[in-house]
Amino acid sequence: MGCKTTTEEVANFSSVDIKVIYTNEDLSIRGLEIIAEDTLALAYNTGFGVLKRQGNKFDDSQMFFNFPSPKQDSVFSTLAFRSVAVNDALYALSIGNPGTLISLPYKNKDATISIVYTEEGESVFYDSLTFWDSMDGIAMGDPTNGCLSILITRDGGLTWNKIACEDLPPSFDGEAAFAASDTNIKVIGDKAWIISGGKASRVFYTEDRGYTWSVATTPLIQGKETTGGYSIDFYDETNGFIVGGDYTQPDNNSQNKAVTIDGGKSWSLIANNSGIGYKSCVQYVPEGQGKALVAVGFTGISFTSDAGKEWKTLSDEGFYSIRFLNPTTAYATGKGRVAKLTFN
Repeated sequence: MGCKTTTEEVANFSSVDIKVIYTNEDLSIRGLEIIAEDTLALAYNTGFGVLKRQGNKFDDSQMFFNFPSPKQDSVFSTLAFRSVAVNDALYALSIGNPGTLISLPYKNKDATISIVYTEEGESVFYDSLTFWDSMDGIAMGDPTNGCLSILITRDGGLTWNKIACEDLPPSFDGEAAFAASDTNIKVIGDKAWIISGGKASRVFYTEDRGYTWSVATTPLIQGKETTGGYSIDFYDETNGFIVGGDYTQPDNNSQNKAVTIDGGKSWSLIANNSGIGYKSCVQYVPEGQGKALVAVGFTGISFTSDAGKEWKTLSDEGFYSIRFLNPTTAYATGKGRVAKLTFN
């Protein structure tokens, strides 16, 4: 029976058709954004770029493998990327030291790649990147100097500035984040929420595009470097969901998913000791009334139609990240491949 996404009925998927549209076994693809139907922005272990359908196949001529070093024989020669965002240009953010944010005007094949932000330091590790709109954007990374690393742009990505620790809640010892699916940040309206993980797992939130910040505790498993929240999504400014767990114990479904109904100020465990185990990415289904969600990880693809109380496995095929194009179609990335998913 097909899926309906009207206001009268919540999506109730029973299966998913998986069509692999691109393969490259050398790539670990975790950053994903849908630019348009059949046009994707990707970030991966050796580069970033745009994957676009040309006729009957997807063309990777604008994907940049083994990104060349801006400084010859320097640490810049081994950049790896796990987050990507798009406004008038494509922006890709490298993970480790040095943190490097790169702009690519992807609409012009002859355009020049520009480095718009760099940061050096042993603790530098950036996890996620997104935009509120064409002017304001945000990136986040692991703590340095006692607080989360949060970058803000107010000019469409031309310049980025790091928020001072005195303007952020202090981080806890061992608190960090996971660059698993580029879904550490969710923005809606003027708000943004950031999920941390590791030895502490909390949700940092702003109601004014990053000028002021608060933080909420979560009941997720924490205390180890591999535990906590891996992914956050919101359906609207009130209803949100986080998933995670411990990727070294992927079958453990205790304290690995939580829900908020007050805009992220408080979080409650849901389906504790039941349903899905570890997942690296969760996304609300568009037009799903805040009740339909899909979660993916190397453990497979799972779905809920009741806001996370009960889950069904749609596929055992593993992916790192997923984004919806419409209420029944999504793209997913994983080890060595990109796939188009059709939910039924």
